[in-house]
Amino acid sequence: MTQSKPRLIAKDLEKVQVAFPDYQMELAGGKIIVMSPCGIEPDEVALEIGAQLRNWVKPRRLGRVTGSSGGYKPVTASNPDGDVSAPNVVFIRADRMIHTTQDYAELAPDLMFEVKSKTSTLEELREKNHQFLVRGTQVGVLVDPRTSTLEVYREDQDKIILTDGDILTLPDLLPGWRMEVSSIWAPDFEDKPDGQ
Repeated sequence: MTQSKPRLIAKDLEKVQVAFPDYQMELAGGKIIVMSPCGIEPDEVALEIGAQLRNWVKPRRLGRVTGSSGGYKPVTASNPDGDVSAPNVVFIRADRMIHTTQDYAELAPDLMFEVKSKTSTLEELREKNHQFLVRGTQVGVLVDPRTSTLEVYREDQDKIILTDGDILTLPDLLPGWRMEVSSIWAPDFEDKPDGQ
């Protein structure tokens, strides 16, 4: 008789994180996933998105912007054990999280960005986006630096694909905010003049 492995929950992840604080981890489907460093380009892209978003949100006191070290545990009927994920960039409206916490946020962010790295697949990231949308995220954006595209997802709507020359706007969530797709990619410095 084969015994199935016990399904891990968020409290188990917290214990493992205490034992191994130098590792970034997520909990998906009752399994702990150790996240490896994603590489320079995806991190540059995520940081640029986060900077543009934070620079709009913070002075207007619209909410919180976090990076890939934050943990989100939206406990819902479809996620009763509270899988814990950490998208690359997240926005949460101020009225949904008045006070910050050192624990995982027990809610789905309003907006999330996942940046594809060489160790992730589009299918994995699309599924992660889908899981957050099902649990309450309004907008999920999959960013692919290799193809310079953004896939914008909303629950029960067709995805929108944006490329260089397009501008991401979210008037229902962040009125007035604009992010030029071409502005988020990691720069090349080969055309830099000598001496500068």
